[in-house]
Amino acid sequence: MKTPDAAQHELAALSQQLDRLLDHVHRLSEENRSLRHSQEQLANERANLLARNEQARSRVEAMIQRLKALENNG
Repeated sequence: MKTPDAAQHELAALSQQLDRLLDHVHRLSEENRSLRHSQEQLANERANLLARNEQARSRVEAMIQRLKALENNG
């Protein structure tokens, strides 16, 4: 059977370990939140770039069509 001092020492060690684990969970939660925010920003940026790319493609295609029309009329 453990002495009261040994039990108290073991309880203190477990308490410290629990505190370290809770700190670790907190840091991981914050990191996860930050990563999710970054992922959302990158997804928005990607969507904007895809839209701009599509607009540019449409403008180039329209320009090509106008040039072909000029070529055919000239």
